[in-house]
Amino acid sequence: MFWDPTYIVVLPAVIFAMIAQFMVNSTFNKYKTVRNARGYTANEVARMILDENGLYNIQIEHISGNLTDHYDPSANIIRLSDSVYGNTSVAAIGVAAHEVGHAIQHAQGYMPIKIRQAIIPITQIGSNLAVPLVLIGLLFSALDFLIPVGIFLYAGVVLFQAVTLPVEFNASGRALRTLDERAILQPDEVRMSKKVLGAAAMTYVAAMFSALMSLLRLILITGGRRRNN
Repeated sequence: MFWDPTYIVVLPAVIFAMIAQFMVNSTFNKYKTVRNARGYTANEVARMILDENGLYNIQIEHISGNLTDHYDPSANIIRLSDSVYGNTSVAAIGVAAHEVGHAIQHAQGYMPIKIRQAIIPITQIGSNLAVPLVLIGLLFSALDFLIPVGIFLYAGVVLFQAVTLPVEFNASGRALRTLDERAILQPDEVRMSKKVLGAAAMTYVAAMFSALMSLLRLILITGGRRRNN
């Protein structure tokens, strides 16, 4: 979009996102060299926790990339990246256990993740069409009815990010409890994994903040245009 003073609204969110990404990378890199005392690999831990929860049907795959780990509920597959799969570090094990946490959430019908899955189509539409609709409404007065439509769609993006927070925090909580209670990691190793997952969680907080500030900017832009008219 063209430059206007409302860009200052999203500047703090951009800075926050950059800091959060730096923190997750630096924290993971710090603990990726700390080998767990029991010598487990991240994929072994993931398989162990899945089996303990009766999730024998969920497969574990090795994918390329750095921290591209995710759980695919449509395929029942946990995909672990180069930096995690086969790695014995407390950082990698924490990440793998976190992804298993998502699989358990789906299996148990955890409500926030069901809500997030339900609004994904609206989120995809909103992220692609919200800003163009607002722009068209601003440029053509006859189509200004598109402005509230665009804002409504972008509000769906904010809602998605808001629901994502409890989903991610819950998955990390499940992971850390399991690693501790099953004695998969030593207490000091669990604390290290917690730091890694805590840093990762901040990226989701940053995404939520960014979406919220972007929505506020859209509202300010449209409100200013209407006052000028």
